[in-house]
Amino acid sequence: MNLFELFLIAVGLSMDAFAVSICKGLATVKDEMKTALIAGLWFGCFQALMPFLGWLLGSRFTSLVQNVDHWIAFILLSLIGINMIREAVQEGDSCDSNTKGASTDPGTMFVLAVATSIDALAIGVTFAFLRVNILFAVLFIGCVTFLFSFCGVMIGKKLGSRFRSKAEIAGGLILILLGVKILISQLFFS
Repeated sequence: MNLFELFLIAVGLSMDAFAVSICKGLATVKDEMKTALIAGLWFGCFQALMPFLGWLLGSRFTSLVQNVDHWIAFILLSLIGINMIREAVQEGDSCDSNTKGASTDPGTMFVLAVATSIDALAIGVTFAFLRVNILFAVLFIGCVTFLFSFCGVMIGKKLGSRFRSKAEIAGGLILILLGVKILISQLFFS
């Protein structure tokens, strides 16, 4: 996996956190810089932690599924992408009550960080099958998510919620296309 592909995965994964951060920005009355830093740190750290945990799980099973790893990567990325698109279409552009509040207390942020990074766990399993440099990958994903989350709060403060579902749809499409690319390259070019 090259750097551009990793960047696309990081962007795709960060879209849930970006959408929640926009909602945080909408609800922030003052101190948006503090809210942006807190959201960025929570979401970035969990988006880095979850793929690492997934990689630990997946690397235990790589020898068992080595002949079908490209299919597993394709299926996981596609399912995650489809789910992101489905949720974006069903929810529309509204920020629900779980994400709308401006609260940045640890309990609230923990729940939101876990909820927005569950998909990254499955990506980590995929990383084990693709033999990715996991340390670099998780740090990269964490940094990209930090930036998107930080910017999401600021955008939410300035522009409102009109970009929320579009960001989630874009993230889902990116993950599906990467799954297709992995499958095609393994079936026809390896």
